[in-house]
Amino acid sequence: MHHNFPTRLGELKKSSYHEIHGGNRSVKDEMRMNLQAALQRREPLFPGIIGYDDSVLPQIINAILSRHDMILLGLRGQAKSRILRSLVRFLDGWIPAVAGCEIHDSPYAPVCRRCRVMLEEMGDDLPIEFVPRENRYFEKLATPDVTIADVIGDVDPIRAAKAGLHLSDEMTIHYGLLPRANRGIFALNELPDLAGKIQVGLFDILQEGDVQIKGYAVRMKLDVCMVFSANPEDYTARGKIITPLKDRIGSEIRTHYPASLQEGMSITRQEAWLNRSSVALHIPAFIAEIVEGIAFAARKDARIDRRSGVSQRLSITCLENTVSNAERRTCIHREKRVVPRVGDIYAAIPSITGKFELEYEGELCGADTIARELIRTAVGECFQKHSDGRDFRRIIDWFELGGTLHIGADASTMECMNHFRGIQGLLETSDEILGPGQHPSEQRVAAAEFILEGLYAQKKISRNEERVFSVLERVQEREPYFTDFIETRKSKKWN
Repeated sequence: MHHNFPTRLGELKKSSYHEIHGGNRSVKDEMRMNLQAALQRREPLFPGIIGYDDSVLPQIINAILSRHDMILLGLRGQAKSRILRSLVRFLDGWIPAVAGCEIHDSPYAPVCRRCRVMLEEMGDDLPIEFVPRENRYFEKLATPDVTIADVIGDVDPIRAAKAGLHLSDEMTIHYGLLPRANRGIFALNELPDLAGKIQVGLFDILQEGDVQIKGYAVRMKLDVCMVFSANPEDYTARGKIITPLKDRIGSEIRTHYPASLQEGMSITRQEAWLNRSSVALHIPAFIAEIVEGIAFAARKDARIDRRSGVSQRLSITCLENTVSNAERRTCIHREKRVVPRVGDIYAAIPSITGKFELEYEGELCGADTIARELIRTAVGECFQKHSDGRDFRRIIDWFELGGTLHIGADASTMECMNHFRGIQGLLETSDEILGPGQHPSEQRVAAAEFILEGLYAQKKISRNEERVFSVLERVQEREPYFTDFIETRKSKKWN
C-alpha cells in the first residue's frame, strides 16, 4: 500500500482525501463525477471498443450520469463483457475501508455489525486500509445452479460456534458475492440463466436493502452499482427475467455487430494475435476483407440461426488460423515472408464451423459445406469490389483454350510463380490489384490466386476440391430445375 495513506480514521478526517470526497459518496455518485471529469477532459472513455461511438456508448454514458443500474442486451461476441469490465475506470483509484472488512465497509458510516461495533469502541482510532479500484469489480456468470448462498450469503455455523454466537446474529454470516461487491460494481453475465428465486433475492436487495438468509432478516443497506448482460432472445422470447427485476434496472442498452466491413476489420485486426515474431508478416487488404466478409455473409445466411448470432470471434480466429497456415507453409519452404492466400482461408475452416449454430436446412448441408460456401461468397463480393473495370478476358480465354492449372495447398512461392507466368495476363492483372510499385513474389502470388478464386466465385472458371482450375463446363451452368422439367416432359410423352 502507498506509504502516504492514512491508517486510522482520525488521520483520514484530517487528510486531503477527506477534504475532496468528504463523508460517504455512493458508488454511483463516484462514477458519475469521474465520468463528468473525463468528458470535460475529452478522454477516450472506452478504449478498444470500436463501432459503438454513435450508438451504444452515448447510452451507457447517459445511464451512468443518471445513476442507473443497466443491462446490456446483445448476441454473442458483441463486447458486452468487455464494456462491463471497462466501467471500473470510472471508480476512484483508491477508497478508504475499515481494515479487514470483507465487504469494504466505509469507515464513515459502516453497515456491517462488526464494523459498527469497532467504530463505537475505537472512534478515531478505527484502523483503515485503502482499496484499489481493481478490487471493487465483481463478476459472476449466471448459471441455473447458482444459489442464494453464492450471491447473497449463508449462515456459517462453525463461525457461530467458535464465537459462541446465536445463528441469527449478523456476525455469523458468510457473505456471498453481492455483499462483497459493496461500494463497487457487481456484474452478472447471462442474467436470464439465473433461477427465478435468486432474481427475487437480487430485486429485494436492490429495492429494500433487506437480505433474508435462512429465514433471518438482516437489514444491510448495500451500496452497489449493478450491471447485467443478456441475450435479447432469452430476454424477450423465453421471458426469464422476472418483471420486478426488469422494472428495477434503470437502462436497457442494446449492442450490435459492426455496421460496416471496415469497422469489423478494425476490431478483428485489434483482437487477433498477429504479432508473430518468427517472420515478417504481410496481410493483403483483400485477405482481411474476405475474412471479415465471411462473418457478414454468415449473419445474412438463412441456414444459420440468427437468434444465436455469429460472433466477432469468427473473424478473429479465422484470421489467426489463416495466418498460421501461411506461416506453416513459409516454414516448410524456408521462405522469408508470410503472406496469406485465399487457399489459407479454406484451410482455416476449423476456426469457422464452431462459431455458428445451424437451422434444420443448414444441418442437412453440414457445417463444412456451409463454411466453404461462405468463403466463396465473401471472395466473390471482395473480388467484385477489387476488379471494377478490369478485363479478365485473356485469363478466361487461356482456360477456354484448354488450359488447366493445379495449385497444391502448400505450393511454394516459386512453384506458384512458375505456373502463373504461363497464364496470359494473370501476373500483370495481379500487379494492378496490388497497386503501384514493385511487389515481392509472395504478394503477387497471393493476388494471382485471389483473381483465380474470384473468377471461380463468379462462375467464370471451374475449380474442384483438389484445387485444379479449368474451363467451366457450360452444361453445368444450366439450372437443375430446367433439366428436370425437360425430363418430366419426356416421361409424359412415353406415357
